[in-house]
Amino acid sequence: MDVLMTGGTGLIGQTLIPLLLERGDRVTVVTRDANRVRQTLPTGAEPLEADPAVVGPWLDHATRADAIVNLVGESVATGFWTRGKKRRLRRSRLRPTSHLADVLRDRDPERPAVLVSASATGYYGDGGEQALGEAAEPGQDYLAMLCYEWERNAQRAAGPGCRVAMTRFGLVLAREGGALAAMRPAFERGLGGRLGSGRQYWPWVHIQDVARAILFVIDTPGIAGPVNVTAPNPAQQREFARLLGEALDRPTRLPAPAWALRLVLGQKAAILLASQRAVPNRLKTSGFTFEHVELERALDDLIGPR
Repeated sequence: MDVLMTGGTGLIGQTLIPLLLERGDRVTVVTRDANRVRQTLPTGAEPLEADPAVVGPWLDHATRADAIVNLVGESVATGFWTRGKKRRLRRSRLRPTSHLADVLRDRDPERPAVLVSASATGYYGDGGEQALGEAAEPGQDYLAMLCYEWERNAQRAAGPGCRVAMTRFGLVLAREGGALAAMRPAFERGLGGRLGSGRQYWPWVHIQDVARAILFVIDTPGIAGPVNVTAPNPAQQREFARLLGEALDRPTRLPAPAWALRLVLGQKAAILLASQRAVPNRLKTSGFTFEHVELERALDDLIGPR
């Protein structure tokens, strides 16, 4: 299978690419700096130098690929949400996705493709205690609206020649990089604890299950539309903090009030305070099996046994 990937140098891409290569797929990674990326890509993956936010010859590869994995997008977690940051968040997601949709919607049905396009559980906004399956309505905050537009652009590619799945990623946990790496230094210094009420649900997922889920979506013709990529048992933030502290053998007694987080982070505080009890209904009913179901064991796997 020929696979074209945008955002392949990020956390998810770096875990997914080796799995694709191991099974014999040919992987091309769109990147702005082919020379730099060539040093870090696994042997067998080929860089293609292009800016995915700009129309160019790189899109010709999309018309030939069997699968397109669209992971591109500037991180929402880094930096303050200034007007400039928000413009970059939108541009880095909406433009590449729109360009892909433009070339894929007229794909020849005799040689169909699948587009797996990233999204996030931020789509749901603050859902409180409600279990959020893929049919739940979008929220109304900034992240929810961004995800809604992102998915709408991807869905334009759907047609007889292209199956489209939007993978709504939860809080991706990995040994290096991602949310766990961002939180770990504070927890190692004993500065972890409850955020706001601590009752908000964090829809966590192990990085290996993320990569396996993307492969499953690629290989399962019946999966289309939104797909929650989250562990079956989302945890409340206070439980997450307790288990992470135990895994690191550190106390977690320093709460951060919601008002203080909003004062410092502004709208970005929603990443930490919104409750998203997202559940992977589509993956479960399609037969996908998670390897990491319990948060305690997932943290032990990523941090090491206590």
